[in-house]
Formats: sequence, structure tokens, C-alpha cells
Amino acid sequence: MDGIIACQVCGLVQRAASASPKATLRCARCNSLLYRHKTNSRGRTAAFSLAALFFYVPANIYPILRMNYLGRYSESTVWDGVTGLFQQGQWAVAVIVFCASILVPLLKLLGLFLLVMKWPPAAPRIQTNIYKVIATIGPWAMLDVFLLAILVALVKLGTFSNVRPGPGIVAFSAVVIFTLLASSSFDSRLIWQEEKP
Repeated sequence: MDGIIACQVCGLVQRAASASPKATLRCARCNSLLYRHKTNSRGRTAAFSLAALFFYVPANIYPILRMNYLGRYSESTVWDGVTGLFQQGQWAVAVIVFCASILVPLLKLLGLFLLVMKWPPAAPRIQTNIYKVIATIGPWAMLDVFLLAILVALVKLGTFSNVRPGPGIVAFSAVVIFTLLASSSFDSRLIWQEEKP
């Protein structure tokens, strides 16, 4: 690894010219982590992204919650929540839930998979823009928040009604876990590294 690197904690700018690409770099002033090589970043990111995409369809078509309230039985999927909000006239909330729970996670996973495949080839600027879009929309993917809301509903509503997790909760949890692992395992510096023959 050559060049100048700045510490995100204390702001010290330092030279990293003598470090190997697989080295772990720490700040000379505050000892904060500057850079750590991620072993087999492409392979791990591809595996986690494909696993999340594999579980994405069952997570959205199978019921996540099964509820029996005052003798009335219902099953709920994420899509049911979106369509229910549309039917109640809450269009803005329905669009936000659709984007945050269905569209953004899918775009994030597809973007990570494109970066792993180095698509488009020989275009690191476009790949960098894809990475920036993923970093921007990442916080809007509310899968983990949605999963937490489901777990809270299971605990809180348990005294008033019979609430049980549906078969989709396992797939939904898998999507959350694999998406987090895929995002954390990708090393953005690989975009600009030349492929070795």
C-alpha cells in the first residue's frame, strides 16, 4: 500500500509507503485502525450476497407473522403490509415501506454483486459510483429495523393475542444477516486494484 492516509479519529495525515497491501495500519498518534486487509474480500462478498439473494424471495412471499386476535386469524408478509397501507390511502407511508424493506435491500445486494464481478469491466469510476450509491442507500435498508419490530410485536402482543412467527421469519433473518456480512466484507480498495494475470 503506497501513498498518504489520514486518520479518521485524530486527523493525522501519514505516509503508508512502506506497508505491504496485506498489512494492518494503525495511526502513529492515537493508535486507531487506519486500514486492515480483508482476506478473500471478493469471494466472501459474493457468497454472502448470493446467499442473501437466495433467501430474499422466500422472505418476501412467506408469512412473517401469524396472528390470532379475538378469534380472527391472519398471516402477514412484507408485501401485505405495503398493499394494506395503499388500500388505507396512506400512499406516502406505503412507498417508504416498499422502498426501505423491499427495493433498497435488493438494489444493495445487486450492487454488491456487480462490484464483486467487476462490472462494468475496465470502468473503475463507474464501479466507484455504484459503491457510493450502495453506501448512500445502505442506511435506508430497514431490514434489521423491520426484524426488530417483528420481535417486539411477538413479545408485546403475546399477552393480548396469539402471535407466532411464520415460516418467512427464518428467511427474513437470513437476508438481514447475510446482507450485513456482505456489506462488511467488501473492500472498496479492490475497485482500483489492477487484476494480476
